[in-house]
Amino acid sequence: MPTPGSIVLALQLEGGPPPVRAAAGDFADLIFSASPIVMVVMATLLIFSVISWGIVLFKLWGFRGIEKQSATFLEVFRKSAKFSEVQAVCPSLALSPLVGMFQAGYAELTAQLRLSQAAASPGTPAPRPTLKSITAVDRALLRASSIEVNKLEKRVTFLATTASITPFIGLFGTVWGIMTAFMNIGSQGSTDLAVVSGPIAEALIATALGLFAAIPAVYFYNHFTSKVKTYASEMDDFALEFLNISERNFT
Repeated sequence: MPTPGSIVLALQLEGGPPPVRAAAGDFADLIFSASPIVMVVMATLLIFSVISWGIVLFKLWGFRGIEKQSATFLEVFRKSAKFSEVQAVCPSLALSPLVGMFQAGYAELTAQLRLSQAAASPGTPAPRPTLKSITAVDRALLRASSIEVNKLEKRVTFLATTASITPFIGLFGTVWGIMTAFMNIGSQGSTDLAVVSGPIAEALIATALGLFAAIPAVYFYNHFTSKVKTYASEMDDFALEFLNISERNFT
C-alpha cells in the first residue's frame, strides 16, 4: 500500500504542482518587475505614507508635551497671587498654548494699567490701577487663541490629504494593471493565468499600498482633530478665567 510520502514523491517526479515556497518567493520580484507606471504609483504612495507617519510621530510627541506643560501652567496660574509670578515661569512652559494666551492677555493688561497711571496728575497720589477696556483684553486673548489653534493644526491637514487622495492613486494603479492584463490577452491571444496574473497582482499591490497609506491617516487625523478641539475648549475656559480675575482686580 503506497504511503503519503511516496505519493508526494511520485507527484514531484511526474511534474506535479511545485512547492508553495517557489511561488511565495516571487513577491519582491513582482514589485521590482512592475511596469514603470505602477512603479511610480507605488513610490508615490510610499512617500505619502512615510511623510504621514513622520507627522503622526511628531504630533504625538508634541501633544504629550503640551498636556504636561499645560497642567503645570494651570497649577502655577491658580496658585500665584500676581500675574508677574506667572509670567516668570512662562519661558519654561512655552509648549503650552495657554502660555501664549496668557502672555497676550498680560501684555494688553499691562499696557492699559500703565496708561491709567500715566494719566494721573503730577503731585497727586498714584491712583489704583484700573482697566480702560476689558473688551480689549478679551480681543487680545481671542487673537492669541486663534494663533495657538493654527499652530496645533499645523501639518494635520496633510493627513486629511493623504486619507483622501491615496486610495485614488492606488485605484489608478489598479486600473492600469487591469488594462495591462487585457493588452497582454489581446497581444498573445490567450487567457491563460500566466498571461494575466502578473498585471493583476501589480494592480492589487497598488490598491493595498493605497489603503496602507490612507487608513492610518484617517485614524490619526480624527484623533488629532479631536485633541485640537479639546485644547481649544481649554483655551476658552482659560480666557474666561483670566477675564474674571482681571475684572475682579482691575475694574
